[in-house]
Amino acid sequence: MSSLHPTRAMPGPHDITRVVLDNGLVILVRENHAAPVIVLEGALPAGSIHVPREQAGLANFVASMVMRGSEHYTFDAFNDAIEGVGASLSVSAGDHSTEFGSTSLSEDFPRMLELLADCLRRPTFPAAHMERVRAQKLVGIQERDQDTSQIASLRFHESMYAGHPYANSNLGYMETIPSIERQQLVEFHARRYAPQGTVIVVTGDIESERAIALIREQFSDWSGPSPQQDLPPVDTTMRSERLFYPLADKVQSDIVMGCHAVSRYHEDFHALRVANTILGRFGLMGRLGETVREEQGLAYYAYSTLDALPAGGVWYASAGVNPASVNVAVESILAEFDRLGAEPVPDAELEDSQAFLTGVVPITLETNEGVASTLLNMEWHNLGLDYLQRYNSIVYGITAEDVQRVAATYLRRENCLAVVAGPAVEQNE
Repeated sequence: MSSLHPTRAMPGPHDITRVVLDNGLVILVRENHAAPVIVLEGALPAGSIHVPREQAGLANFVASMVMRGSEHYTFDAFNDAIEGVGASLSVSAGDHSTEFGSTSLSEDFPRMLELLADCLRRPTFPAAHMERVRAQKLVGIQERDQDTSQIASLRFHESMYAGHPYANSNLGYMETIPSIERQQLVEFHARRYAPQGTVIVVTGDIESERAIALIREQFSDWSGPSPQQDLPPVDTTMRSERLFYPLADKVQSDIVMGCHAVSRYHEDFHALRVANTILGRFGLMGRLGETVREEQGLAYYAYSTLDALPAGGVWYASAGVNPASVNVAVESILAEFDRLGAEPVPDAELEDSQAFLTGVVPITLETNEGVASTLLNMEWHNLGLDYLQRYNSIVYGITAEDVQRVAATYLRRENCLAVVAGPAVEQNE
């Protein structure tokens, strides 16, 4: 990884080149000639929300297969080309998108771009590799289904998003992965892997014009359907509920509990982000870490997460506890939810959290990887090339009243779902 020069530490309209190809593909380039390294990060609109429940895991399966063989490269030739120059290339699927990336020396970037284009545009989905990948995924699902933390999180999201595409596991299930056929991979790729909506970000030791020319060479003749991203609204109707999932032979219980929140584009998003930092992120994981873990000794870990997706979101706490402490830990977490909405946040606590949220940005931007990831996020969410110039004022514009208001609005115990996974001793709790 190469560091950015201090005077160039805040990307913006002055040093980001943005181009949209005729086929809809968006390119962002930011030069950094401090070291002979180039980082590429990108995303295309193909994720787990685009498959039905009975095919859960399909988007992830496709992403795992595109580097297993393409029109011009066998699996071995593909890996030899990457490893031979000490580069890296990856593809992975999430809820809304499939993300891809590469890191290489500047002189090897054209070859990495060629490899990336071939695997994204022309995968062959070889049958032998499909069965190996399927076996790996089934092992991963078996491990997940025996992990108290992962099961608590999975069941929480399934319940909160019941009936919505967000409820489906990106990895899939034991009953869905075995039935996925090669033709389904081929059809999903043809339907979802397309230039319209795709973003490619390049940062590092390359002239902007050169980077754009190389990307044009590999992607300008790419065509395909315009992928639709429309989703039904999330049903936010919720009542207080406790769900328990027993797992045999476990010594720890994991709790995930919270409420519906907002989408990434809601006007309350930034206030919620500051509130979440106070609740369970800053320092020793905020108030939850300080109170539930440190002062009361109820949890091995305790923190909170704001998961704001384009069509909706959830705000929740996670904790690992002794099975005998589940009830008291749940009540302690609820008390912190209540306190955040009932009392104004002290100025010092608010300022510390704001300083944390703004201070982490320059640190992130010290590497080409951090810059590329940040620019991809900015473009994907249509934040504007000047977002980083506006970011501090956005965060510092959040008041103690804003924090208290969003906590009181969204973290209501009468709407809170608590999911517990662990030893069966908790069944009667």
